[in-house]
Amino acid sequence: MCSPSSAAAGTTTVATGAVRAAVTNGAAPSRTDAAGVEWLCRPGLPDDPCRANLTTTVIPESGPATVAHASSAVNPPVDCFYVYPTVSEQPGVVANLHVDPSETAVARIQASRFSQVCKVYAPVYPQLTLHALTDRGAITGPDIAAAYTSVQAAWMDYLAHYNRGRGVIVIGHSQGASLLIQLLERKVDNNPAVRSRLVSAIILGGNVTVPVGKTVGGSFQHIPACTTIRQFGCVIAYSSFDQMPPVDSLFGRPRSSAGLQVLCVNPGDLSGGTAPLAPYFPTRSAAKGLGGLSGITPPKLPTPWVTEPDLYSGQCLSEGGATWLQVSAPIHIGDPRKIVGQTLGPTWGLHLVDVNIALGNLVSLIRNEASAYRG
Repeated sequence: MCSPSSAAAGTTTVATGAVRAAVTNGAAPSRTDAAGVEWLCRPGLPDDPCRANLTTTVIPESGPATVAHASSAVNPPVDCFYVYPTVSEQPGVVANLHVDPSETAVARIQASRFSQVCKVYAPVYPQLTLHALTDRGAITGPDIAAAYTSVQAAWMDYLAHYNRGRGVIVIGHSQGASLLIQLLERKVDNNPAVRSRLVSAIILGGNVTVPVGKTVGGSFQHIPACTTIRQFGCVIAYSSFDQMPPVDSLFGRPRSSAGLQVLCVNPGDLSGGTAPLAPYFPTRSAAKGLGGLSGITPPKLPTPWVTEPDLYSGQCLSEGGATWLQVSAPIHIGDPRKIVGQTLGPTWGLHLVDVNIALGNLVSLIRNEASAYRG
């Protein structure tokens, strides 16, 4: 789940035929609507991974585990537009539009809990693959542009044929976050009519920037950081670490130091300070298809989800040119629970669990924002 290189980011258009040509190996695009957009998640699709079983095992510090039940909303008042991170295990640099188990798995573990609040739309796009990240020299400008062009086309299709004036929450992680930053910059930030529909933007592990000490500017000129739970039309962004990001970190540090810092909004307390985080992690059954990219060793439990209340806390910190969500989890004597660690090393921090480490907080936040948006 990693971000693409920013090289050739100025390339913004690619012929539709080039994007469609990403469908290779004779695999016909699936889940195609009348506009030619392939949807991983969309209301009405069979086996929609964004409307999954939400039953959760709750493991406390002491005492027996319990089971909590939740479900997707029948007719939620707002929409979510979700762009998934780098998960494709296809052999080329650019993924085709075939829906693989890795895409359905990541949608299930990152996006399905948001269905308690919104109708989730998630386009399939020709993303840079995991293979591409091991051979960055093979990535071209058109490869990067193809991913963005596809997501933009899906967004325009969504607005034209599905939105119907409803409020929308955009959600993206890693490569998905990088693409949504571009989309918001180009198609939302300077368009008051579209911006008025924005309930919230959840942009995780994507390095949204603001001027040092400010809540707006940098990446977006009109979309500020969220600072209260009833605020809407704002952005929640962070990259999670369990220690200060090193100088060569991929996240938490701006690519340019010209008066900018990476934005950190604590999902546990938008006003700042240290606050409890509400993690929701997949168990072995829910993580099937994602391999080691879940960021945890999924436990074997009878439910698809597990949560560990009162274990993790988060605080936004700034030091040495880095800004990040510091995740802490002091284990007390006798507490049998295990904590997440740096699966990919210190330069990545807790990147793989950016979404799940505070998924309960994020769902609660968008519920409040959606309520405020609707008045």
